[in-house]
Amino acid sequence: MQATPLAPSKRWFDLIVAGLGLLLLSPLLLLIAGAIKLTSRGPIFYNRPRVGLAGREFPFYKFRTMVVNAERQGLGIEIAHNDQRITRVGQWLRRWSFDELPQLLNVLRGEMSLIGPRPSLPEQVARYTPAQRQRLAVRPGITGWAQVNGRNDITWEARIELDCWYIAHWSWRLDLLILWRTIGAIVRPVGIYGRDGVAKDL
Repeated sequence: MQATPLAPSKRWFDLIVAGLGLLLLSPLLLLIAGAIKLTSRGPIFYNRPRVGLAGREFPFYKFRTMVVNAERQGLGIEIAHNDQRITRVGQWLRRWSFDELPQLLNVLRGEMSLIGPRPSLPEQVARYTPAQRQRLAVRPGITGWAQVNGRNDITWEARIELDCWYIAHWSWRLDLLILWRTIGAIVRPVGIYGRDGVAKDL
């Protein structure tokens, strides 16, 4: 997959915002890490490889919100709104999307951007059509166009179409719009678990 060069300043923006974010949010990150460790057995982070720019796999960081080996229990990689595998702290983290904050590290490492298509699992990428592989032409993001236009309320195919549209129409104005709408999506969360109450993203 040929990478699509976006404005070089986008990478500098990512580095500055991610660095400042980690610095300013460090007390909250430590508090969350402590809460996870004190209330649930297992590691602080959930780390399952995802596929990013040009089809390269990378370690994808999230705060752990479910019991250990959750994907081998219950619904597998699917998650329901009332899923018993979600921990007490995990419910709160998912409500405010705080489980995604460790991905600021992925941004600093150059594996992700603040804004872009959400990174997919390797098995999902294996089923991409040639057109859908356009999604791999840019760094994946913590938030993105599909995230603020329905998230899990829309089909997987629709999300990919929205992401490909974003890549073809990228601009700073569009990124700023996504950031603004992301704030609204956090304050009034929709689409976390999909219309039927089930999502396919651990």
